[in-house]
Amino acid sequence: MTNWSLIEPSNTQKFVAGTLVAIYALVTLLPILWILSTGFKTPTDSIAYPPKLIFEPTFEGYVNLFTTQTRQTEEYLANNPPNNWYEQIVHDKGMVIAGPSRFGERFLNSVIIGFGSTFLSVFLGTLAAYAFSRYKVPLKDDLLFFILSTRMMPPIAVAIPIFLMFRTLGLSDTHAGMILLYTAVNLSLAVWLLKGFIDEIPIEYEEAALIDGYTRFQAFIKVVLPQAMTGIASTAIFCLIFAWNEYAFAVLLTSGTAQTAPPFIPTIIGVGGQDWPAVAAGATLFLVPVMVFTILLRRHLLRGITFGAVRK
Repeated sequence: MTNWSLIEPSNTQKFVAGTLVAIYALVTLLPILWILSTGFKTPTDSIAYPPKLIFEPTFEGYVNLFTTQTRQTEEYLANNPPNNWYEQIVHDKGMVIAGPSRFGERFLNSVIIGFGSTFLSVFLGTLAAYAFSRYKVPLKDDLLFFILSTRMMPPIAVAIPIFLMFRTLGLSDTHAGMILLYTAVNLSLAVWLLKGFIDEIPIEYEEAALIDGYTRFQAFIKVVLPQAMTGIASTAIFCLIFAWNEYAFAVLLTSGTAQTAPPFIPTIIGVGGQDWPAVAAGATLFLVPVMVFTILLRRHLLRGITFGAVRK
C-alpha cells in the first residue's frame, strides 16, 4: 500500500509546483528585464529587427533622459572638447549638452503627489475605518456601500466635471489639487481594507487599556495601531501604486508645474523620433521608489495581526 499524505506534498508535486512558479516568474519578469536592457542600448539597437539580445551596453539612454542637447558645428566641437564621460557620449553624436531635462522635476512631482496622497489616504482611512468598526454609526452599511461605489466609477466618467471644478477652484496643475484628487479616489479602498483588519482586533484589548487608565485616543494609538500595522502597510502599498501609476487625470489636469512622470516619459523625443532607450531608462527609474517602499514595508507585511496584543 502506497503511503501518502493530504498535508505533505510528494516530491513530484513539489517539482511540478516549483516548475510552474519558475515559469510564471520568468513570464512576469521578462517585460521588466527587457525594459531594463533597452535602457542600456543605443537608439539603433533598441529598434533593431530581429531584436538584439547581445549588444554593447551604453549609458546613452540615461544621458538623453537627464539632459537636453543641441547640435553644433564640427569647428565648435573641436574647440570645446568634452570634460567627462557623459559629455563624451553626446559629443560623439555631434551635439553638446544645453542643460538638464525636465525628467527630474517630473519625477519629484510623482514623489510628492504619490507619497502625499498615500499618507492622507491611509491617515484618514484609518480614522474612518476605526469609527465604522468600533462605533454604532447610523446607516453604517449604506455609508460603506456609498464609499465603495465611488471606487466603481470609471475615471473618464468624472473627468470633465473634475476638470471644470479644478479650473474654477484654481487647483489645475497644482500639487495640492492632485494630492486631494488621488486621496479622494484612494480613500474608499483604504477604508474598506483597514476596516477588515480592525474588525479582527479583539475589542477586549482596548477595554483592558481603558480599565488601566488609558483614554480612548491612547488606546487607539498604543493598542489598535500596532496590531493594525499589517493592514496599514498593505493599504499604503496599494494606494501608492495607484497614485504612482495614474495616467488619465495626470494628463488632463497637469501640464507643467505639477506634471508627473507617467505622462512625461512617453513624450521623450530623440533626434530621429521616439528615443526608446531614454523612455526605457525613465521607466526603469520609475519602478525604483515603489519597489523600495514595498521592501521597506515587508517587515510589517510579515508580522502577525496579533503582534503586541499581550500586555506585559
